[in-house]
Amino acid sequence: MENQLTQHSIQYGDELIRFALRRQPLRTAQRLAIHVEPDGSVLVDAAEATAVEAVLTAVKRRARWISQHVGAARERLAHVLPCEYVSGESLHYLGRRYRLKVMVQADVIPVARMRGGFIVVTVPVQSPVVIQQTLDDWFRGRARDVFADRLDVVAAPLSWVKDLPATRLQFMKVQWGSCSPAGRITLNPMLVKAPRECIDYVLLHELCHLLHHNHGPKFYKTLDRALPGWREIKERLDNRAEELLRA
Repeated sequence: MENQLTQHSIQYGDELIRFALRRQPLRTAQRLAIHVEPDGSVLVDAAEATAVEAVLTAVKRRARWISQHVGAARERLAHVLPCEYVSGESLHYLGRRYRLKVMVQADVIPVARMRGGFIVVTVPVQSPVVIQQTLDDWFRGRARDVFADRLDVVAAPLSWVKDLPATRLQFMKVQWGSCSPAGRITLNPMLVKAPRECIDYVLLHELCHLLHHNHGPKFYKTLDRALPGWREIKERLDNRAEELLRA
């Protein structure tokens, strides 16, 4: 069962900080985690037994840090324009930049193909909705193959992974991946736009959750041992998140 979110807020000076609270059964009551997502939204992970009042107190203590990171995310977003799905726009795949080329042919089945430095989308009508759906289907197909290949590589040296976990793809606005309490990994197909080292980091992050289903000290020690330079990779991915996730 997926963790349910509840919405809360605190006042920080003239600013109202809204956040989603996610209950995690395996998290200890003494620890909670505060995340500022790439789109500026705030997510707090807490144990089921942690009182809402205690969560609010913890968020208030970190209010300055949250406000700074939310502001930085919004500033980055201000420079990212939404896709118009017209020829000439930039697209990304495995960290490389490509140009979108739209071709309209009557009665054709929508399809996307990579040709040199272009991702060519052929559609029966000049429709942003149809073009977006065709690209989404293409990225999903590419992601399925790339993630399966990289999951084999990333999991191979991990002693706690005896069998590869079940995975699924799901388009998400602010997350690259997640791991359910049952050990099923969900991945955002848009992650296939990022460089391979970023893909490997996200896969490793979720595989570490098979051992520690929280973001406590043991989780980060495991991540540090498996990939000592993960923080720099995560920062590079976070800095490009708005551009890679835009629609």
